[in-house]
Amino acid sequence: MGEVFKKLMLFTGNNLKNIIENPSHEGPDPNPGRYCFRLHKNKVFYISESLVKRATNIGRKNLVSLGTCIGKFTHGGGFRLTVQSLNLLAANAKHKVWLKPTSEMSFLYGNHVLKGGLGKITDSINRNDGVVVFSMSDVPLGFGTAARSTQECRKCDPNGIVVHHYADIGEYLRDEDDL
Repeated sequence: MGEVFKKLMLFTGNNLKNIIENPSHEGPDPNPGRYCFRLHKNKVFYISESLVKRATNIGRKNLVSLGTCIGKFTHGGGFRLTVQSLNLLAANAKHKVWLKPTSEMSFLYGNHVLKGGLGKITDSINRNDGVVVFSMSDVPLGFGTAARSTQECRKCDPNGIVVHHYADIGEYLRDEDDL
């Protein structure tokens, strides 16, 4: 779980406690439960406790998915966030970047964010910080890591890379076979 929290902390910062302590109002129980993380077949799921209790009736071999898959462990032991975690990250993001409408398609095809396509950027972003990418109408498009700090972005040329692409909602169409 240390790898999972380390990766989530990169994008959410201190807002990670909001993810962990988020009350769940699912299920027949009148008292709100909580959400938790579960590992199943080297994938990490974000799921309510009431759904975990109900899923115990299903055998592990027959269980395909449970809750929201936020990431998976690689063969080398590292943890990689998947695009399914975007809603969770967008709601609790520490650093945000908004794209101009002309740059949205480029990002959704898997390209990095260039300074020329940058609409807005939050202050105090440092190099290699986790960044959630939004459209100008506040629709989350994906996430990545900052290639430059906020101050460096103001001084760089329009073709300079600002955010390294990590995942985007266009992956649903590009990688249909893998999902």
